[in-house]
Amino acid sequence: MAIAAEDVSLERVLPLRGAGFALEEVVLDGDPPVLGSDITIQITTRDARLLVRLPFGSQTQTFLKEVRKRCCPGAAGPEGATPAVKEGGGPRGAEGAAPGPPSKSRRDVTSEMVRASSVLVLDEPQSLSVQAFGLRDTLIRSRLVEQEESYTHLQGFKFFAGTYNVNGQSPRESLQPWLSPDSGPPDVFCVGFQELDLSKEAFFFNDTPREEEWFRAVTESLPPGVKYAKIKLVRLVGILLLLYVRTELAASISEVEAGTVGTGIMGRMGNKGGVAISFRLHNTSVCVVNAHLAAHPGETERRNQDFHDICARMQFGPPDPGFPPLAIRQHDVILWLGDLNYRLDEADPERVKRLVEAGDFHALQQYDQLKTQMEARIVFDGFTEGDISFQPTYKYDPGSDDWDTSEKCRAPAWCDRILFKGETVSLLSYRSHMAMRTSDHKPVSAVFDIGVKVVDEGLYRKAFEDIVRSLDKMENASIPSVTLSKREFLFKDVKYMQLRTESFTVQNGPVPCQFEFISKPDEDAYCKPWLRANPSKGFLLPETKVTVELELFVNKSTAPSLISGEDKLEDILVLHLDQGKDYFLSVSGNYLPSCFGCPIQALIHMREPIREMPPEAIRNLIRRPLPLGDCSALWEEKPLDIPKELWMMVDHLYRNACQQEDLFQQPGLRAEFEQIRDCLDTGMMDTLVGCNHSVAEALLLFLESLPEPVVCYSLYESSLESADSYLLSSRVVSVLPKCHKNVFSYLMAFLRELLQHSSKNRLDVHILASLFGGLLLHPPPGLPKSGLAEKHKAQRFIRHFLLQEGSTL
Repeated sequence: MAIAAEDVSLERVLPLRGAGFALEEVVLDGDPPVLGSDITIQITTRDARLLVRLPFGSQTQTFLKEVRKRCCPGAAGPEGATPAVKEGGGPRGAEGAAPGPPSKSRRDVTSEMVRASSVLVLDEPQSLSVQAFGLRDTLIRSRLVEQEESYTHLQGFKFFAGTYNVNGQSPRESLQPWLSPDSGPPDVFCVGFQELDLSKEAFFFNDTPREEEWFRAVTESLPPGVKYAKIKLVRLVGILLLLYVRTELAASISEVEAGTVGTGIMGRMGNKGGVAISFRLHNTSVCVVNAHLAAHPGETERRNQDFHDICARMQFGPPDPGFPPLAIRQHDVILWLGDLNYRLDEADPERVKRLVEAGDFHALQQYDQLKTQMEARIVFDGFTEGDISFQPTYKYDPGSDDWDTSEKCRAPAWCDRILFKGETVSLLSYRSHMAMRTSDHKPVSAVFDIGVKVVDEGLYRKAFEDIVRSLDKMENASIPSVTLSKREFLFKDVKYMQLRTESFTVQNGPVPCQFEFISKPDEDAYCKPWLRANPSKGFLLPETKVTVELELFVNKSTAPSLISGEDKLEDILVLHLDQGKDYFLSVSGNYLPSCFGCPIQALIHMREPIREMPPEAIRNLIRRPLPLGDCSALWEEKPLDIPKELWMMVDHLYRNACQQEDLFQQPGLRAEFEQIRDCLDTGMMDTLVGCNHSVAEALLLFLESLPEPVVCYSLYESSLESADSYLLSSRVVSVLPKCHKNVFSYLMAFLRELLQHSSKNRLDVHILASLFGGLLLHPPPGLPKSGLAEKHKAQRFIRHFLLQEGSTL
């Protein structure tokens, strides 16, 4: 298991060279050595005797090696190998010290929280020889995975998965009707919530007291008579996922990791998105995802995009740092739950209700958007959902079982779903819970019997020893070598925020090899920031191959240097083989200039589209120093007051979107953003394409991409210091360069106009000040990112100008 920062605290300092200090790797009674899982360290001093569990991998081995070097000079053998420790009076060699099966003993864990690293209650240990992990051990691990069926058997465990959109409410009733399945207490609980907190503070600052309230409500409602350990909690704004297991199973859990992906406005805000927990139970990897996808009946494409974004961006740290991160799809078992928000295409709410009252769910499901998308294999390809034999879970009047009687009168829909993927997963029940009335949604639960791979220790040792003997015959046969299908890569006409990929194959020869892209001399990373290789490192068995994708993506961080000519789409990658040679790959391309990532002072001098301007002319405009006052008289042609691209987006929103519901809160579509970007950069259309939400998001992305924010870096500290005074804040704005001051004033006037229509667009001063505060002023490069206090000050600074000028707070 990887150690996260939250898992570490300094409790005690032990002198390495104090009298009686000793450190050894041990195995507890009934807990055989485990290859690929955590290892147990016994630390002994004159006054203390501790057992500490550390994660498997090269980082732990490096740590132990460094400790030994300092407390026992010369203890590290040739090439850093750890000398064998005696067991039963005699030394053990490599074959005698067979790493144990990748499973854990069932030690009784009584702590309420199972941490990624913890101090264990001390039992009498027995010594274990542990060799340094390297290429040979990686090969052993790979061979053991190949032969897994020969030493494992399936054992069924009962999993509970539940999802509940709580509509921002605090728990007002016991959750036992939801969390107590008829089939008896489960072994594992996976409990997900959405809309935990609908407050603006939670949306913008990811801070909410609801987390503790609902965690406590779940803990108190778990089946009585059974003890459970909380393994992990992960939250993104209002999306919360909890993982519990029976305490006697906790020691069989390893490699616990969590991840979050925001898919809200600007592709990262956490009002929509997903959270996930990855873990290993015995020898089976499991991933549980809790997602809240885009709302509204007509946003099917947006929901599909959210699903694919979560799949593409959710990654978990590998058990060994020598391997690339894990993706959702790489797990043996996947449980996906949440408010997926897919609706019914039947537009008549009354007809839907009549079919529900008649219990004709089969007829109703032909209109279900999720089933339609799954049948077309657009989303959730390979996933399964149980038969829906319960009425739609949305939308109800809170506190009742009555359908929505509000002005909007939402049509019923099965928004809340649970899907699964895995060869050993059997669904036992799938139901809703009408007795729960806190929210406008009804919770849903599913109970599974999941076959988990449990290791037979005797068969495992036999497989291990057979592999070691076969490797002895292979060693020193030759140095590793590979064949690359391609070494030169050309990316033509790259655009801003457009992902481009090129792939090649690494074909291995007769010797196992470990490969990794390494940095060149005097460089910190193996590639430039607009490029990455996936995977960037890995292991190949003899005569096998892997496909590597080179992903090129220009964003707000890399676009300015490409437009200015400080950087080019050119790089050399070095693919290194452990104990082998290096291979060099050439990457080149051309970047199409864009208004995104171009400074304001350059854009105001571009009357024609940026794509039509010579590159050198663009660079000359960018290189000009930012004028402090009105310098229009110095230019041959009077500059524009504000960039024309900014005017096009704001004008479009002013004419079409002042009354648009959830403006600046609901994301647009990626395809429409690309059309808007091309329209702004080429000037080929007089009006912008796409929905209002896409244009609004493009405006936010434009402001975010400015190399120099609207409130200049040099005035950032002054802005925060003046945040509590309208007069002082106005003075900061008054000393902005004229082009920046024009943009600031123009945006504030537009936002004040939007506030005149707040009853329709549901905007308020708090929302706009929070959102634009982080876009118009942020810390200069090299300073820490804005903390909560700085974000609140930026919000207050903008708030002054959203209220009528001259008014007081």
